[in-house]
Amino acid sequence: MAASAQGDATSRVHIGTSGWGYGTWKPAFYPEKTKQKDFLRYYASQLNAVEVNYTFRHMVSEKSVTSWLAETPPEFRFAIKAHQTITHIRRLKNAAEPVQRFVESLKTLDSCGRLGPALFQLPPNLKCDVAVLRDFLALLPPKLKATFEFRNDSWFADHVYTALGDHDAALCIAEDEERETPDISTASFSYYRFRKPGYTPDELRERSDKLRELSAQREVFAFFKHEEDPQSAVWAASVLQRAKPR
Repeated sequence: MAASAQGDATSRVHIGTSGWGYGTWKPAFYPEKTKQKDFLRYYASQLNAVEVNYTFRHMVSEKSVTSWLAETPPEFRFAIKAHQTITHIRRLKNAAEPVQRFVESLKTLDSCGRLGPALFQLPPNLKCDVAVLRDFLALLPPKLKATFEFRNDSWFADHVYTALGDHDAALCIAEDEERETPDISTASFSYYRFRKPGYTPDELRERSDKLRELSAQREVFAFFKHEEDPQSAVWAASVLQRAKPR
């Protein structure tokens, strides 16, 4: 088990998993007697960020945000996945109204300094359209840390990277069984999604060292796959401890 993640308010490395509410993480990550209502509080003692995927189908409520804030320390960050209306239904087009609602739902996290990036994960069948991307980027508040996970290879092109860079939006560096995103920086921060089903100790050390090196230049966010297997949380905690500046 990793040492406490608290007390690291100046960290530029933010590491966690995509979710925290898994009873099957006991006892490998959560101690056996931990109640579900206390999961986030314990999670935040071991990791310093979480990617909230619940918001893909539900706008986050003020009640939920208030609870999250009370259960996590000031240095903890929440990365929020954009609602499916924006990415999968509107497919970035004519999205002004859902974007406004999504951004409004983030205001409390933002005003408290606890908001991490907003993740816009696009469907695999959405092919590259840079004009649509540029129009969409123009809708986003300038201060919002936006990151885009493209799951169609047509997006991996220089004109896309330029469009992202013009708005300080990050290319989400994602890896899973099917593809690996080119590791290209387009923003003042970096965002990684480690989604492979398994990582060797050497692979974890390699990723830890890379994140630590990057954090000397910019803020870095990285999230391991969630699911029911507690191994992702254990991996994230070990990577966070090694990735912190020495």
